[in-house]
Amino acid sequence: MLLDVDGLFIKVSGLTTETDALFAVALGANAVGFDFGPTPRRVSPAVAHDIVRRLPGGVISVGAFHNEMPERIVEITNTLGLGAAQIDGVISTAALRYVAERVRCVIRVVSQPLDVYAYEAEGSVDYVQLPAHDTHEDMLACREVYDDPLLLRPLIAAGLDPSSVTGVVQHYDVWGVDALAGVESAPGTKDPVRLGEFVANARWAFQHATVARRTWPSTSEG
Repeated sequence: MLLDVDGLFIKVSGLTTETDALFAVALGANAVGFDFGPTPRRVSPAVAHDIVRRLPGGVISVGAFHNEMPERIVEITNTLGLGAAQIDGVISTAALRYVAERVRCVIRVVSQPLDVYAYEAEGSVDYVQLPAHDTHEDMLACREVYDDPLLLRPLIAAGLDPSSVTGVVQHYDVWGVDALAGVESAPGTKDPVRLGEFVANARWAFQHATVARRTWPSTSEG
């Protein structure tokens, strides 16, 4: 199921504290992400639950899972009432469909830009996020895919920082953007200045886009 988002989807990922999560929302982010995989930003379901229940209405919470069993993805996503499950790493088509049948929304992270096309006809995936690695170089390699007007699957651009998000949002028809390492002072610790610049630049670029934007269907349209 697609998410009902007004304007640009702006997700701040790898959150580990309630302070950072609420600050990101106050700045204008409309989605927050929690990492349940083996990374420096990993949080327990209990910590994420305490943060999620304090979020304002309308903010989308996303759980990020890396090479995880589908049953655990479903359990955590639904127990915490998350708006979407973001799936990274290895997962079979059958496991992906298992998850999609049991959670509200699935975001699939792909390791290579051209892997996006493998999910064009896959009904289990609602959104595709790329690149998988949060680096500027990997983000640059995705520009050709971002620029493909024939893609049917809404794209979320990652690997961004306060500077690069402006160019991507202004010149490419991406549905959303993701902030991770580019707005941190240390893994899992958001830098308030960089975070503020990221959100402000993303919103400015969306309002001053040089490309025509498609109107993606939302939950209200079924």
